Amino acid sequence: MALLSSVSGISRQQLSCSSFKTDVWNICRLNSWHIQSYRIGTNQATQLYKEFSVKMCSASNSSSSNVSIPYEKSKRVWIWTESKQVMCAAVERGWNTFIFSPHNHELADDWSSMALIDPLFIKEGEVFDRVERRVATIFEVSTPKELQQLQPADEQAENIVIDLLNWQIIPAENIVAAFQGSSKTVFAISKTPTEAQTFLEALEQGLGGVVLKVEDVEAVRELKEYFDRRSEVINLLSLTKATVTRVDVAGMGDRVCVDLCSLMRPGEGLLVGSFARGLFLVHSESLESNYIASRPFRVNAGPVHAYVLVPGGKTCYLSELKSGKEVIVVDQKGHQRTAIVGRVKIESRPLLLVEAKVLILEYYLLVQRDSGNESIYSIILQNAETIALIGPCQGNGEQKTAIPVTSLKVGDEVLLRLQGAARHTGIEIQEFIVEN
Repeated sequence: MALLSSVSGISRQQLSCSSFKTDVWNICRLNSWHIQSYRIGTNQATQLYKEFSVKMCSASNSSSSNVSIPYEKSKRVWIWTESKQVMCAAVERGWNTFIFSPHNHELADDWSSMALIDPLFIKEGEVFDRVERRVATIFEVSTPKELQQLQPADEQAENIVIDLLNWQIIPAENIVAAFQGSSKTVFAISKTPTEAQTFLEALEQGLGGVVLKVEDVEAVRELKEYFDRRSEVINLLSLTKATVTRVDVAGMGDRVCVDLCSLMRPGEGLLVGSFARGLFLVHSESLESNYIASRPFRVNAGPVHAYVLVPGGKTCYLSELKSGKEVIVVDQKGHQRTAIVGRVKIESRPLLLVEAKVLILEYYLLVQRDSGNESIYSIILQNAETIALIGPCQGNGEQKTAIPVTSLKVGDEVLLRLQGAARHTGIEIQEFIVEN
């Protein structure tokens, strides 16, 4: 295949079409101070909103909604502790199933009077609820033979709790493989958040849950932060169409190549921009060419000043990325996952300035009062054929596009992520801000 054409096609198997369903609440939050300056009739606003919704969704192909997206089963957390502080921290974070030793019935009664919890009790290698119903079986695994004896077809409780006394990663992977497709949920006893993460990610699919056995409140907080990061993989990011209004040579600058510890598929990339309020979906170097080998682990993301989306709804400067940090990888449909940065390369290269406009809801409501109904966003990228922006579906949705910046022209459509502009140390805050 020749070096990236002016509009690089990606097959249906490689890249799913975006539905471009804009997060209305997020857009309203971005520029709410604009709308407060004007008053329009309710009927007029309703009609304009309907027109806006139709316009924003018109690029979506009707057949795209039929594509099924596999989502992982929800992971479960049980807490094993005698600390009231740990109990409170867990309940505050939505974890209300607690395991008690046989002699701790009074403690369970005490906590039940304080919070709505689901107490479970250990008795002779089994776990029972308050009405003596067996809900889990505990297995201690210290040898390969003991691990082999653990089979999903055995007559056991609906939940299995394993206590890996020696090795952890390999046994956990073997258990994930053995219980794949089983209706049983396998928990692993974890004494630290790091151990819990290991079990929840074994063979990518991970075990069904963990029993966090700790007396430290910080361990609960760390595990919840990990789950918050995991949830971003499931939740879709809203992406919006933007129309390119300017493509100019910008001169020389220090640009950043972000090399990840994960491979990216065609259609995936990082969200990057000169302003936090609008981040462009920059394609990875996963496409093949005759002139240079593909590097599906790399995104040539832009200059050192640019923002990049990272876990927790935060942004950071590209210059701040380093080995071990996490970023958010996003595809054209808004599916997202976290990835670890393995290396960052900063080198002086020729740059291009790209600007694009987006019609956002508040401006659209004011369209009859003010001609300035467009918001401009920008990104600076290296001037090279291997750097591309991801665009929306074309026509009937059969053709998917990654547009090299060297072929980008005024009128082309690309994808943006709209979000709050004001930031403090990467965290979104509510304040008035103007960026140009």
